[in-house]
Amino acid sequence: MIRVGLLGGSFNPAHRGHRRISAFALRALALDEVWWLVSPGNPLKPVEGMAPLAARLASAERAARGLPVRATAIERELGTRYTVDTLAALVRRYPKTRFIWLMGADNLGQFHRWRDWRRIARTMPIAVIARPGYDRDAHASPAMGWLRRFVRPAGQSVRWTHWRPPALVLLRFRPDPTSATRLREADPHWHRAYARRLSRDGVTRRPIH
Repeated sequence: MIRVGLLGGSFNPAHRGHRRISAFALRALALDEVWWLVSPGNPLKPVEGMAPLAARLASAERAARGLPVRATAIERELGTRYTVDTLAALVRRYPKTRFIWLMGADNLGQFHRWRDWRRIARTMPIAVIARPGYDRDAHASPAMGWLRRFVRPAGQSVRWTHWRPPALVLLRFRPDPTSATRLREADPHWHRAYARRLSRDGVTRRPIH
C-alpha cells in the first residue's frame, strides 16, 4: 500500500509555498509521495492570465525537485474537470494506493462552492493545512459546519489510513507567504522560460505539450 497526498491547483506558477506545504504534509501524515494535480482548467478561476498547461507542469517539476513529489496533469488524460470526478477516477485506477486530499484553509473557506463537495469528503480523508489570514473564514464556512463532526485529532494524523471518510484533520505550521498572484504580477511572462521544454507527466510518464 502506497500512501499518497493529493494537492490540486493551477500551479500558475508553482512556487516554494507549494513545496513547503508538501514537505510538511509528507512528515505530518507519513506519506510516501505527494502528487501535484496540475489542473488543465480550474472551474473557479478565470481563464485570463492562465499559462499553458505544459508551462505550469514544468514549473511544478522544477519546484518539486529533491522531494518525493510527482507533478501530474493526469486530469487531462482522465477527462475530468471537477475534483469530485478526478478523485473517484484515481481511486478506481489505483486500488492499491491510499489517497488523502490536501488543501489550504483558504480552500476550506470556499469548499461549499465545489461540485458535490460532500461526496469529495466521503471519497477520501482530507487534511487542511493552516494558511495565515484564512483560518477564521475556514472555521465559519458552511462546509466546516457539516465537516466539524468528522474532525480527527491532529496527534493521530499518521493513522489516517485507518479512518473511514468523511474524516478531516486540521494541521498547523507556519506556511510560506509566497503567492502565485504576486509572482505573476512581478513577471507576467514567466511561462516563456518553459516554452521549449518538453515535460513528462510525473505519474503517467506521457509527454505534455
